[in-house]
Amino acid sequence: MTVTPTTVLFDLDGTLTDPKEGITRSIQFALKELGHKVPDTASLLWCIGPPLKESFRRLLRSNDDVLLNKAVALYRQRFGVTGIFENTPYPEIIPALNTIRLAGFRLLLATSKPTVYARRILERFQLALFFDRVYGSEFDGTRTDKGDLIAHLIESEHLHVETALMVGDREHDILGAKKNGIHTAAVSYGYGTHEELQRARPDWIFHSPMELANFLTDQVKNDALTSSAL
Repeated sequence: MTVTPTTVLFDLDGTLTDPKEGITRSIQFALKELGHKVPDTASLLWCIGPPLKESFRRLLRSNDDVLLNKAVALYRQRFGVTGIFENTPYPEIIPALNTIRLAGFRLLLATSKPTVYARRILERFQLALFFDRVYGSEFDGTRTDKGDLIAHLIESEHLHVETALMVGDREHDILGAKKNGIHTAAVSYGYGTHEELQRARPDWIFHSPMELANFLTDQVKNDALTSSAL
């Protein structure tokens, strides 16, 4: 790393928390209400991470916006009440975030999930105190694309891209960050396959939250040693 980052952007689903139960059950609910064949949970894991409307486009094999918007509305009917909390933080996430904050990093959330949902999830699982600001999408679909979301975040925060790092579990996180010139770190414990992450070519891959935290704190220590030697 040429420049040690001072700001770390975190994805939510598959990076901070495991949302499998809530997301897949809400998708199954929407499909059932539409009279569509309902896949089993294992067949829906690829839906965790990408924009929801795009997932329904594939599931329903349709480009009909009326149908897709109805599917999203049905999903939210269940998710907004029940599915949102069928979720759990990954082991080590809280100590890892605490370690990163204590090392002096600024943390921002960057998720394709609607901002309202993201804030509720962070608050429910005692994660909100680690983040300076939450950036998510809008219910009308604005900023569901990760590249657009990160561009908006950069502009809003007046962020210097060379001092930022995006952490996520899917190729959308890595490619969206690269589009904006930000360093990238993938986590292997989420929902991105090994092949997907290798294809996206992140700068680093970490296999646990504490591995990421230790890497970042080591960067700070190395910078301190370099500065003291000058």
